[in-house]
Amino acid sequence: MNSIFEITRTSRKMIAPFLENYTLEQLNTIPEGFSNNLIWNIAHVVVTQQLLVYKLSGLPMMISDDLVEKYKKATKPEQFATQSEVDEIKALLLSTIDQTEKDFENNVFKNFTEYPTSTGFVLKTVEDAMDFNKFHEGLHLGIMMSIRKLV
Repeated sequence: MNSIFEITRTSRKMIAPFLENYTLEQLNTIPEGFSNNLIWNIAHVVVTQQLLVYKLSGLPMMISDDLVEKYKKATKPEQFATQSEVDEIKALLLSTIDQTEKDFENNVFKNFTEYPTSTGFVLKTVEDAMDFNKFHEGLHLGIMMSIRKLV
């Protein structure tokens, strides 16, 4: 299981510089041909990990309902993210993974609601959710690498 957390942490460390090296305007820019922007992708990976791992386990998430509503699957940017929101997402980027690892080590995850992903893969355990999350974050990191060239 350590590799799951190390890979996820590596992904998040690759995402973090976007929050440091791009202006608020760049983070919010939706390039032609795209349906979202850098900040949406970053917040979306944080939200999705929390939904897949905590919500499907019947546990409280470390993120607000407001964040979930703005950045869950099938949403798109409806308004510019504020600097305060960017700062919140930045704080959650690594802290959520650190806490998930602690919770896993402490056997917090007892239940899990089976969930068929949009890819057709069915998540049956929290370990499945954590594995799938790595794939999901990789997809969004790739999208972000494309967007960064256009903002």
